[in-house]
Amino acid sequence: MNRVSSALALGVGILVALTGPRSPAATPTVVFATGFERSEGYTNDFDLAGQNGWIAFGTGGNGIVTNFFDSLGSVAGAQQAYIGFSPPAPEDTNDFLVLLRPLNYSPITNGNPLVKFSVLMAITTSTTTNRDDFRWSVYNIEEQRLFTVDFDTTEFLVNYALDDGRDFWTTGVTFTNDVIYELELTMNLALNQWSATLDSQQVFQDLPITTTNSVLNIGDIDAVWAIRNPGAAGDNYMVFDNYLVTAEPVTAPRLGGEVHASGEFLLQLTEGVPGRSYIIDISADLRDWVPAKTNTAADGTFDWLDRSASGADRRFYRAREAPQLRSFYSTNLGS
Repeated sequence: MNRVSSALALGVGILVALTGPRSPAATPTVVFATGFERSEGYTNDFDLAGQNGWIAFGTGGNGIVTNFFDSLGSVAGAQQAYIGFSPPAPEDTNDFLVLLRPLNYSPITNGNPLVKFSVLMAITTSTTTNRDDFRWSVYNIEEQRLFTVDFDTTEFLVNYALDDGRDFWTTGVTFTNDVIYELELTMNLALNQWSATLDSQQVFQDLPITTTNSVLNIGDIDAVWAIRNPGAAGDNYMVFDNYLVTAEPVTAPRLGGEVHASGEFLLQLTEGVPGRSYIIDISADLRDWVPAKTNTAADGTFDWLDRSASGADRRFYRAREAPQLRSFYSTNLGS
């Protein structure tokens, strides 16, 4: 997406949009969606791996359960997937079980750089002292891990890792055992940024999808059982449902406003990304631009009164996203 997202011109009391008419918001493209129901071909007679294109790396418990999420008012017989509980095969010394369903989607090539992944999930911790982590990891088509969201069943903390080779970083956000949450990952591949929410609570925002210039596409989004002590896995597990991946275009914010009788101009930015900061630049000739105001669109909008407009014969405005200046690291959980 062009970071110069919207512009308008003010001249002799006339407001002209330079970006032209805006088309209605596009319907997101469904890249993959499943509720793990029998009507989709899933059965609780077998592991999830091997059903409907799902693949496993490693061994251990995985499959389909029925009515585990009854508290959501599911219809009788509703099914969910799970990972964990049963230990890996005795000969398996791996410390991971990974479940994935290949997506192999190139958002930018398809004109849909904004990818969203959502899933309902609940984690049940071990009845023993052996406790593990459960994760969601995003890989590109080239099988490079881009980032991971980690749920620590010992401290009940939500953590993350990037592709920079560092250890996990804690967000300070906690979760509760046996509670159903909706996790949503929002990935803007055009800007190399991703954010996460848990039941609409912002967990973190605008982290880099890749720090190593990996190819920005979506290969798979994996459920992971991270076993802390191979050979001594806990009987903890994660149940998940309503696995959904969508992609859509990134829309530019709209600039508008009105000229006051004094000649001052009230500029209005709308349809921005909530919580995102934008820089308003001004120009007299569309060649030289000067930053005039930076503001955060808390709800996707903000107003700014340009008092200096009363002395201008002609003035152009444009909005661009402000760079994220803060560090994207918090507390490192590594040694």
